[in-house]
Amino acid sequence: MRRTSAALTSLLVIGGGLSACSGDDGSAAAEKVADRFADALVAAADPAQGDEAKGADALAAVPFSGADGTAVAEGYAAVIDEMDGIVPAVGVGEVDVDGESPTATLRWSWPVVADGDPWAYETTVGLVEDGDAWAVKWAPDVVAPDLAEGETLDAVTQPTDRGDITGAGGQVLVTERPVLRVGIDRSRVDATRAEASARALARLVGIGVKAYVKAVGAAGPRAFVEAITYRVGEEPAGLADRLAAIEGGHVVDDEMDLAPGRDFAAPILGRVGPVTAEMVEKDPEKYRSGDIAGVSGLQARYDDQLRGSVGRVVYAVPADESAERRELFRHDAEAGRPLAITLDQRLQVLAERVLSTTGPAASLVALRPSDGAILAAANGTGTGGQNHATFGQFAPGSTFKIVTSLALLRAGLTPESQVACTPTITVDGKQFKNYSDYPAGSLGTIPLREAIAQSCNTALIDQRDTLGPGDLAAAAATLGLGIDHDLGFPAYFGEVPDPASDTEAAASLIGQGKVLASPMAMATVIGSVQAGRTVVPRLVEQVDVAVPAEAKELAPAEAEQLRAMLRQVVTGGSGRGLADVPGPAVIAKTGTAEYADGDTIRTHAWMVAAQGDLAVAVFVQTGESGSQTAGPIIEDFLRGAQ
Repeated sequence: MRRTSAALTSLLVIGGGLSACSGDDGSAAAEKVADRFADALVAAADPAQGDEAKGADALAAVPFSGADGTAVAEGYAAVIDEMDGIVPAVGVGEVDVDGESPTATLRWSWPVVADGDPWAYETTVGLVEDGDAWAVKWAPDVVAPDLAEGETLDAVTQPTDRGDITGAGGQVLVTERPVLRVGIDRSRVDATRAEASARALARLVGIGVKAYVKAVGAAGPRAFVEAITYRVGEEPAGLADRLAAIEGGHVVDDEMDLAPGRDFAAPILGRVGPVTAEMVEKDPEKYRSGDIAGVSGLQARYDDQLRGSVGRVVYAVPADESAERRELFRHDAEAGRPLAITLDQRLQVLAERVLSTTGPAASLVALRPSDGAILAAANGTGTGGQNHATFGQFAPGSTFKIVTSLALLRAGLTPESQVACTPTITVDGKQFKNYSDYPAGSLGTIPLREAIAQSCNTALIDQRDTLGPGDLAAAAATLGLGIDHDLGFPAYFGEVPDPASDTEAAASLIGQGKVLASPMAMATVIGSVQAGRTVVPRLVEQVDVAVPAEAKELAPAEAEQLRAMLRQVVTGGSGRGLADVPGPAVIAKTGTAEYADGDTIRTHAWMVAAQGDLAVAVFVQTGESGSQTAGPIIEDFLRGAQ
């Protein structure tokens, strides 16, 4: 809706309240009036930086000759009302008081689009002497060149095509897909019945009734107030018929940038939607209320690239709605650029499917050891939308024994070295034991490879004096754990801090204490063993990754010994459930880690495995054990990935 004011159809004179003089004094006074006028034009257009009434008063308070200042301020507001809140800069150029018709040049600059060339032009305003003061002669073309009486300015946003997010092989993961926007069209329902319609629709689609009723009640008489958006084909059965019974209920066909499925890699990809008030407040030059942008995940982090830049066209709109508008300025939109990531759609869907029946929070990460590409990063529904897959911080339990094994090999042990696997071991008064169903036949003095295969806690803790300060952290770094990198997405590589006590050092050897990792980090660990070198995971193709200099190279002999020990986990140890998975030989490690849930001690369940050029980690926040809880999930994934 545009307002027009008869005030703009008259010549209005604005005085500066300064004494009129000829010569230098007169020129200075005229310049001061022109400056005051320019400042008032800006203030009246910029209520966001102060009180709106004060902004209008800045213009209206300048004395007028033969006209009401309030009407002038209202008229100016009507001219710029449809400029999307864009605030011009107005400066004074040449002031000429020597001619028969003194004038001042106004230099206008409108930042129509962020980071684009402004709409810049000059207008001329007449200066007159009014009694003993200088004054300004008002006309519509003071605001824009050739602006006629009754015309207003209208900045129309030209939408841009958002860049797609593509996955492995260039397959499009996120692109514009058809949606149905369901809401109340205020033009289709009388104001006295609008809130009743809003209440009925909110109950129909299952959203907050009070908030939606308030939004509909506050909306203008021609507004469409959206309640919910459905993907085409996912709307509830019978929606159209039930909506038709609600006065004002309406569906708008539209498109949104969406992934293949509602939950597809949602915590990582993020979503696109209306900008929040916080976003506008933080970066008002970039975002305006009503803009669509990435608001979470990769969509938010790479919004500048994906979003491109909107365009705007400024029109002069005549008061007569049947007359044609005139284009005054155009800045064309620029399409966003696509973002390429490494996720494989088939494997991501598979990962989400195998997690779908797990109630507790659960995550699965699969990567390609040959180049570190993350092929799947899935989070089950129990995570509540949190990205545990790449950013979770949990004790890795016995899966960390891969790291401990490397540290012991570097300290001089071999897979055949004899170690003592006792039922319990006590360190500074703290008793450690093996898991409840540890096989009795594997107690006693056994080879290190057997201790790893059966996941004997006490055997590794008994070797704590074999390692020196930093040995465990150095081994972790070699296998890609514990050194942060900026991968261009939320990623937690874990940490292996220096232990504060002997008890803490003992716990670290079995992946507890203060040792932490994400599923991504543990997939990296077994992926490094499989590849025979330090693997650095990557997801965003345009982000370069490199092995950190502080990571000591994994020696070929070390990698071979580790692979042999982890193969025994599958052939005769706690990972026997993977022994019959078809395809190349599988290596694996199971793990559990205790954690406190209030007064109750519960168990994280882990399993990591590698087969061919695929490394996988599965984490379940609460489970029985790695083999019983995480094992079937990782088996289903490996079989499905064939």
